[in-house]
Amino acid sequence: MENKIINLGIFGFGCVGQGLYEVLNRTKGINARIKKICIKDPNKPRPIDASYFTTDKNDILQDPAIDVVVELINDTEAAFEIVSTALRNGKAVVSASKRMIAENLATLHQLQVENKVPFLYEASSCASIPIIRNLEEYYDNDLLNAVEGICNGSTNYILTKIFEENLSFETALEQAQKLGFAETDPTLDIEGFDPKFKIVILLLHAFGTFVKPEEVFNFGIHHLNDFDIQFAKQRGCTIKLIGNCRRQNGSVNAYVLPHLIKEHNLLYDVYNEYNGILLESAFTDKQFFVGKGAGGTATGSAVLSDISALLYNYRYEYKKIKQSNQPAFTNDVQLKIYLRYRTADQVHLADFYNISEKYESASYSYVVGVINLQKLKEAGWLKNKDVNILVLE
Repeated sequence: MENKIINLGIFGFGCVGQGLYEVLNRTKGINARIKKICIKDPNKPRPIDASYFTTDKNDILQDPAIDVVVELINDTEAAFEIVSTALRNGKAVVSASKRMIAENLATLHQLQVENKVPFLYEASSCASIPIIRNLEEYYDNDLLNAVEGICNGSTNYILTKIFEENLSFETALEQAQKLGFAETDPTLDIEGFDPKFKIVILLLHAFGTFVKPEEVFNFGIHHLNDFDIQFAKQRGCTIKLIGNCRRQNGSVNAYVLPHLIKEHNLLYDVYNEYNGILLESAFTDKQFFVGKGAGGTATGSAVLSDISALLYNYRYEYKKIKQSNQPAFTNDVQLKIYLRYRTADQVHLADFYNISEKYESASYSYVVGVINLQKLKEAGWLKNKDVNILVLE
């Protein structure tokens, strides 16, 4: 596509779609223009001319003049249909739909191979942080040991307000929703599903390992209460929701869990809607990436970066899939955690390998000990609102 004007067909004109429109119009030197935008509700007021819009997906998918399909909708099934159809039609695709991508990674990879067209999705993982491209290009020969960090701007905003401004969970969540960092239904964010989808995507680009989202354990900040917050503060810590994938003993494990973070940790000072990603590798030790992880223009800039890359015929090469040392996925790993509960019958302490600390009171009790990740994944007692866990460093 080098040296030509790219005609874009966009699906969706919500927060990210409008952010893309804004950054595209403010950026000089990118030969791309919007030809058509497909939306669901033709009667909804829009900030740009009505001639851009259509409700017929085929006005984009079947238009030979459209070079790149940009998919920015919330409907996972519809998003997959759009992307797979576009790839089969020989069109390059850019997407920000982390759930759709995570749930269909193997199929989407195969469609790229079969149809010889690029599919880029930098915006799906950490918004403004170019983590996928770094994993693909810079770390293609470096032996990665771990990728971990804050990859959900909504929950990081909430936790920042709780610890820095002493706001309640409910007030902080409401602020995040008003600012567009969290959805009206915040379940995917606060229960850790959103960062899990991102970790599934990063697992592939970091280690060449395909993993289904249901294989990765996630537990968010939805059970967090004042007792947990005081526990963290008394130990000079803050709480961050962290996605982690790590290579150990020839395998790779992954999870999303709230962590107690001490001040020396680089993730400690990642505030508000920002994301922070730490990479550990054999040759470069630790490297740290930080940037906005939520918001229309932050995510729109990542989408625009993918569009710009297509001008130079860029595509993911998935080099680590072709290497001979892809680690198998496992949940057989030990974690040191804090477990808070109200009464002993609400938990199963026999699941722990060992318990190093125990506290009991009339209101809440807790233990600190080591437990297997698979045991946590299977633990029905985690569904109890009176029970919460935090990973300790």
